[in-house]
Amino acid sequence: MFAIYRAFGSTFASVRKERLFRKNEVLTLNIEDIAHGGKGIARLQTERGPFVVFVQNAIPGQQVRARVSKCKSKYAECKLEDVIQRAPEEVSIPYQEIPGAPYAHLPIAIQHTLKEKTSLDLYERIGGVEDIQECYQGLIASPSHWHYRNKMEYSFSSIIHEPASNEKIDGFGLGFKRRGTWWAIENLEGDSGLFDADVENAMKWLRLWFEQTGLPAWHPPKREGFFRFLVVRKSIASQRLLFNLVTSSDGLPSFPTAAFIQAMTDRFGDRLQGILHTINDDKGERVEARAGNSSCIFGEPFVTEKLHGLDFDVEMASFFQTNPASAERLYDEAVNEAMAAIDTDSNQDKLIMDLFCGTGTIAQLLARASGRKIIGVDIVEQAIIDAKKNAAKNDISNVEFYAADVGKFLLEYPAYKGKIQTIVLDPPRAGISPKTLRKVIRLDAERLVYISCNPATQARDIATLNEFGYQLIKLKFVDQFPHTAHVEAIGVFEKTVQL
Repeated sequence: MFAIYRAFGSTFASVRKERLFRKNEVLTLNIEDIAHGGKGIARLQTERGPFVVFVQNAIPGQQVRARVSKCKSKYAECKLEDVIQRAPEEVSIPYQEIPGAPYAHLPIAIQHTLKEKTSLDLYERIGGVEDIQECYQGLIASPSHWHYRNKMEYSFSSIIHEPASNEKIDGFGLGFKRRGTWWAIENLEGDSGLFDADVENAMKWLRLWFEQTGLPAWHPPKREGFFRFLVVRKSIASQRLLFNLVTSSDGLPSFPTAAFIQAMTDRFGDRLQGILHTINDDKGERVEARAGNSSCIFGEPFVTEKLHGLDFDVEMASFFQTNPASAERLYDEAVNEAMAAIDTDSNQDKLIMDLFCGTGTIAQLLARASGRKIIGVDIVEQAIIDAKKNAAKNDISNVEFYAADVGKFLLEYPAYKGKIQTIVLDPPRAGISPKTLRKVIRLDAERLVYISCNPATQARDIATLNEFGYQLIKLKFVDQFPHTAHVEAIGVFEKTVQL
């Protein structure tokens, strides 16, 4: 037997590894359905039986051209390259189409339906919730469907993709990366409908100004050049703008800094809050300068945003909700659910804890609404420093912030043991690790208000929460990012079983 395997083992292996499609093969597909995360589904009949192809950001009813990124025996995953034929429901828009808004041609009501359908399926299929409709309370729309973003990142490249000809050309480009590539960009010629119209209508002018300096745009494959990124942060409240020009140091002495500042002040006037210049000599495609520095060359290095009347100074690298108007609705729901369990005279000594509190937005809103002591906890020390500054600026004194590990919190601060009635948690997109979730459970709160920017991870955590006596009693979605597949979830869990 061993001799037979040795003789034919390589043949067996080649059969096992044989795939229907090769990586980077380009397919033309008809999209029939959609899964969570914006994965369009095409179904093919083959000699081996049904075969499923997932295409990121494709919509049912579209015919698309897609490039294979992974192929298994029963399915393949593809990256969308072009929409050959639009779905019957899609409509024209008065904005430049960009990769970051794949649903832009789809009416907002249909976007909401798709987000609800694909997300609710996760809670039944992954979370094991038998009848999710019993606790589901609907989707909260964004107040604005267009021009809602307060931050946008644009890339420079000396390789330009021309949409009309579908060809790559050499030149000086400034815009968004072409779908499925990290080296080519499509020039932004005007308003994309997502960010600030004045800024994006100025992109052609900015591109020409930068090109006329004689310094080259970054060449990603060669990993050389001068201009790399242009990042813009905007205050929705004041409409003021903060720019960050990211360059390499190669050619820095030739960059006309004073002329750049003058050109920007002439173009944007009183709207210009500040300009940063970041030197980034890292070879990777990241804005953050791990091997360089950032300096404010004009004005202030922050903009001031408002949420429910509270002021927050937001620096370029700070985390802050990208859609503040929609975030206000999300925080309304979170605060109301946190208050619902604690707003009684018999619970005066009970506390609300804000985990993963970041710069303290939710904690401050809770402190103002409840009048009670709020505990904000985050393991990132700089975030806690910023949270304390923001609370002082807003004259909120009934909130305390701690830079601490969740699992060690009660050991380090035993006075809070048994007093935490409600926990509000808003983890990053990757969700909560199983180990950290068990640490949260050990805090023994009666109610969890769990905000998730990725419903798949929240659905995954339901099994663990159920194991420790927490039951999902309410669920709402919030459309923080119109024209994308993203949706946020607010799940309310109550401890129904004491273990």
